[in-house]
Amino acid sequence: MKNSRSHHMLMGLFLALAPASGVQAQSVGPDYTVPPSIEYGPLFRDVQLRAIFPDSKTFPDLIPHGTPQSILRNYATARHAPDFDLARFVNTNFSGPVPPGPAVNPAGDGETLATYVASLWPVLTESFSSVPPFATLLPLPYPYVVPGGRFREVYYWDSYFTMLGLEQSGKHTLAVDILKDFAFEIDRYAHIPNGNRSYYLSRSQPPFFALMVQLIAQHDDAATYVTYLPELQAEYNWWMQGEKNVRPGQANRHVVKLADGTALNRYWDERASPRDESYKEDVETSATSNRPHVVVWRNLRAAAESGWDFSSRWLADGRTLSTVRTLDLLPPDLNSLLAQLERTLAKAYSLKGDRAKLAVYTMRAKVRTAAIQRLMWDAQDGMFTDYLWGQGKRTRAVTAATMLPLFLRLATPAQAHAVAETVSHRLLAPGGLATSLIESGQQWDAPNGWAPLQWMAVIGLRNYGFDALAETIATRWVGENIAGYEKEAKLVEKYNVSTAGGDEGGGGEYATQIGFGWTNSVLLALGSLYPALQREIDRAVPATQPAVH
Repeated sequence: MKNSRSHHMLMGLFLALAPASGVQAQSVGPDYTVPPSIEYGPLFRDVQLRAIFPDSKTFPDLIPHGTPQSILRNYATARHAPDFDLARFVNTNFSGPVPPGPAVNPAGDGETLATYVASLWPVLTESFSSVPPFATLLPLPYPYVVPGGRFREVYYWDSYFTMLGLEQSGKHTLAVDILKDFAFEIDRYAHIPNGNRSYYLSRSQPPFFALMVQLIAQHDDAATYVTYLPELQAEYNWWMQGEKNVRPGQANRHVVKLADGTALNRYWDERASPRDESYKEDVETSATSNRPHVVVWRNLRAAAESGWDFSSRWLADGRTLSTVRTLDLLPPDLNSLLAQLERTLAKAYSLKGDRAKLAVYTMRAKVRTAAIQRLMWDAQDGMFTDYLWGQGKRTRAVTAATMLPLFLRLATPAQAHAVAETVSHRLLAPGGLATSLIESGQQWDAPNGWAPLQWMAVIGLRNYGFDALAETIATRWVGENIAGYEKEAKLVEKYNVSTAGGDEGGGGEYATQIGFGWTNSVLLALGSLYPALQREIDRAVPATQPAVH
């Protein structure tokens, strides 16, 4: 067990450990669930706003040398000294972070891309069933795979795509371990947080748990659905919390009830404050808005829950982050995933022999699917797009989110045909599928392409018989990965798909990260679909050996 210490009883807020239904978990001690922005108050604000660290995520991930209360007392005294140095105070009272972050180095001279990807699994695998006192890392009972770079913890929606790669690599046990970890989190926190950090507990990410269960069931057997039925139901309950109390035309947490009584979902976050991991950035964003700061912060947090942090699709003017309006939108991708969760619940209850609940969730999936097809379908542009529920109109933002109803088989054949035309003429780029048509400077926009969007587009198009277009996207994306590997001897989280040169993507709040969990995994998964691409992956080697930084 790496970097693990015995956990003593912590001061502050704890959540009781609930037994995992049907899932045998190792013992995990208590964890500290108070985010550091609350626990360290003025010290946290001073460190983040003065940019002691270039990356705002660094300080929240550090390990304190004492209790938060004792450190704050020391700070209250020390800060008034004439020679006080804030950076020195932090270095004296904190260390870490734990984990420090996987050291992902470029490939060796002559190392094939296939061999390099295989070598990264042990590098990106972490195991922390206990953590140092007052750490923000939440312990999990089983090993898991992190994305890489600054992302030192397991992330929810990343992990589905990572599991695809694990299955291709013959690492089924590790894929099951990740599923068990997420089941454990549902049992303990009532949902799967954005990542296993205390400051991520206030939100989740796109709900892929049902698809994870399906993936493991395909390898094992259908009993997997019943094994994880308690967690499937609990996750659904969390996303639908407040449904019974919300009136038509209003919203409560994640739930929006339309005038006709249809309940759909939006992204939302428990807290209305700057994100711990992007504190300075959020303060600066809200300062440029004419809206109340708490409204901006809640919308920024909701966009972070989407995984698309950030994108022009969330912005009222399509370009300026301070106009973020995530709470006003019903996204087709989120609602498609929840329709899949409803169908999965129906399947699980069917296997269990519960006909009443089978009928309930079958009907819920049908109602939601019909609403997606009716409200989020833009016939003029031939795509699914976000729906402004308060205004009763679509945003007409052209993004790769249009692929989710195809990926999950929710679109009609006519809609799928129109989406294929839109992709072919508007989103298809030299390096694969473009994320959007707008260059806003945000990372989930043009010219960037992302591995999970490529995979869902390829599968979605294949689901409806558009095999040639699917293969074109796969071929261009794999070519982009190979070109980048041959040039830089590494894989990264996102690519500039406006060219086929393998250039890294950019934009957003942090530098492009090397690793990278879902990039590696989608590459393997696409290779399994297209043997010719796998042969290219097997042959690719770096042209030169870059220096290790």
